[in-house]
Amino acid sequence: MKAYKRFLAGLCAVATVFSITACSKDDEQSSSEYKQQVKVEVTASAEDIASLPGGEESTILYMGENDLNPTSDGQEKSVELKLFEEKGGKIEFSRVANKERFDKLAAAIIAQTDVPDIFKYEWLAFPSQIVQERYQPINDLVDFESPLWSGVKETADQFNFNGDYYVAPLDFVPSAMIFYDKQMIDGENLEDPYTLYSNGEWTWDTFRELMNEYVNNAAADEVRYGINGFFKPHIIQQTGKTMVIKDGDTFINNTGDADIEKGENFLYELSKDGLVLNEWIGGAANCFSKNCLFYGMGEWAATGPNQPEEDDEWGVVPMPAYPDDPQKITTSDMTAYMWVRGSTKGDAVKCWFECVRASKTDPAYVDANKQTFFTNNPYWTEEMYQVKMDIVGEDYLQIFDYGFGVSSALGDRNSFDGNQCLIDALYGDVTVVNEEGVQQTWTQVREQYNSIINNEITKLNEELAKYKG
Repeated sequence: MKAYKRFLAGLCAVATVFSITACSKDDEQSSSEYKQQVKVEVTASAEDIASLPGGEESTILYMGENDLNPTSDGQEKSVELKLFEEKGGKIEFSRVANKERFDKLAAAIIAQTDVPDIFKYEWLAFPSQIVQERYQPINDLVDFESPLWSGVKETADQFNFNGDYYVAPLDFVPSAMIFYDKQMIDGENLEDPYTLYSNGEWTWDTFRELMNEYVNNAAADEVRYGINGFFKPHIIQQTGKTMVIKDGDTFINNTGDADIEKGENFLYELSKDGLVLNEWIGGAANCFSKNCLFYGMGEWAATGPNQPEEDDEWGVVPMPAYPDDPQKITTSDMTAYMWVRGSTKGDAVKCWFECVRASKTDPAYVDANKQTFFTNNPYWTEEMYQVKMDIVGEDYLQIFDYGFGVSSALGDRNSFDGNQCLIDALYGDVTVVNEEGVQQTWTQVREQYNSIINNEITKLNEELAKYKG
């Protein structure tokens, strides 16, 4: 267990700006350390964005860990900021450390002093912080039937309570993909996962077959592994199921679901067969150097300082599909900003939302984002980039587990063991050999935590009932 906790601690430390997962970073780190931005001129599309009233009403206060404005000489402004400023908007910044962010937000709202207008979406925002009255509905700010927003309505519907919308999805980044070294694949005469994916044959079964073949081909004095990284929740969520579900405005413990049990048993067997490497490694190249065939991780692990070198030939595919129901499913890091309760800058927040959404959907800006990506990651291939974009396309169902947002007891690592949260443990503990040398089954893991889950969900539902009045 100690080794696994060290692995998770490392994961939390490097996920930073690339991945908003249950593990959050403790210190500020900007992705601009190595990224160059392609210079982009804003276009007439700004005419389709809501107008601003002018003056102080056009300035919004953002409370967070990283400034949305350029913070160094020569750093290019983001497209969304350019659009916002063209409309007369301005963003002021109130920096908070990661560990203090929720406390400082709550204190500002209670005191009604320096109340921010926007705060970055995190898993705990919904539903637990809705009932704590930290945010207000965005129904009057976003028309999900309009062309700008219709593509994300299905996702926004997941964050609807009592007829009110609270989250406007602005952009998505895959929180985990499967990276691999094509030279390793070719050297073992294995079938290319991308070919399997293209043919609709990339499933748990073929995924497992490739790992078994690779590991079984090891020389007598060689140790090999199938996979390392952040992939366990994603494998289970390929079933289309999560640990906590929503029925109307009521939340339900779903750990008894048969498909989740199949996913947990699949992970248990992978680990039992010695295919899972449970330790922190770092970038993708480090993973491959450990004789590990696959690396399940967000794009940070194969970009910037972790990107492939000139002679490398890497590939990437989505998470393998659940054979019993091979839907197109992805678990993404969602970019969104919550409208803070007490803010009166509805027009400016609406404009900011539209600027960000336009910067991610307008074809000219999408192409500029692609240019920026290849400027910073020249040895990625078009094939890899397209897979990355496909995973967050409208063909894929976005999955979010409400369990992370039920309460701090379930969704905050600092309320559990400091390295992972309780919901993380539900997804991953079946792969871990504890200090007694025991690898727990899914039944054992579920029974260990079920009373806590039930108690927290019961309290949440009672609070939500009172909130509805």
